[in-house]
Amino acid sequence: MGCGRNSDSHGKNGCVCDVVRAIKDIQDNAVLDDECVDCPSCFLEPLGSLVSPARRDRADTRVFVLKNADGSPFHAFFNGTNNSNACVSIFFRVEDVFDNCCATLRVIEPGRSDDGRFMPVNLVAGADRCCINLERVCQVNRFRATNDCITVDLNCFCAIQCIADVDLGLCD
Repeated sequence: MGCGRNSDSHGKNGCVCDVVRAIKDIQDNAVLDDECVDCPSCFLEPLGSLVSPARRDRADTRVFVLKNADGSPFHAFFNGTNNSNACVSIFFRVEDVFDNCCATLRVIEPGRSDDGRFMPVNLVAGADRCCINLERVCQVNRFRATNDCITVDLNCFCAIQCIADVDLGLCD
């Protein structure tokens, strides 16, 4: 029913659902492959190719952003660490896809590198606590796993953007 689709969609899932299923498969089957593709996409295999197809770094997660019908990024809350005042993220890792395109997503904490240390980035700014500050999104270049997950209906989203392949140490 997402993105203006009505109930006459003949039971077909939306493309966001298909992409998230593909990401889940890629994460589950992370193996090295020498095939390179010129234009990176969420379907690019193997895991680790999204950032550097020529030199694949170890990766267990394809970080992505989901977009609502109005183009705004979908967000979720997480419990920040003691040194973090950030508690909202637009970044996710797929943990499971089930039923008719429902998914469990792990919320990924956004951060930046400061002298090799992870520094959380608070994506909301100032008094406007309801909106994502897109300028702060541009500061994000590192990610850290949280213990917070959210279950979503993938048919409610209109777009997905893959951001990076990273090693969050979740599959060790």
